[in-house]
Amino acid sequence: MKIKPVVTDSVQTRHTSFLVDLKLDYNITFINGESGEGKSAVYSFIQELATEDKRIKCFNYLDIKKGYKTSIKKSKGKLFVIDNADILLDDQMRQYISLDSENQYIIIGRNPTGLMLNLDEIYELDNEAAEGKTTFSLKKAF
Repeated sequence: MKIKPVVTDSVQTRHTSFLVDLKLDYNITFINGESGEGKSAVYSFIQELATEDKRIKCFNYLDIKKGYKTSIKKSKGKLFVIDNADILLDDQMRQYISLDSENQYIIIGRNPTGLMLNLDEIYELDNEAAEGKTTFSLKKAF
């Protein structure tokens, strides 16, 4: 839907020799890609960052029975990072997220259906290794 970010326009963190440097152009950033490209690793690095930055809340398939829907619906001013979205998000939550102007989302999955996204709102991870460090950033999927 091309809404500008309501919480932050970037996420940056470091874990050992890994750097995460995500520029967020829209309120919903959908990240897809093949297995083994680092999506869940980036999720775990952001999950570590969330212990320090209370604006960030992370959910994955392990949270399916832990009231994540209520947490999202009652929150304002949060950046929700959702891994394994194809398992976690049903059609009703996808619709809610697509219309939520109070929070921001990074959604990691394979199927963006129901989120009302344009093709230029769908990204893949790009990684660059240099000087013993790997940097994860975003690139347009299409």
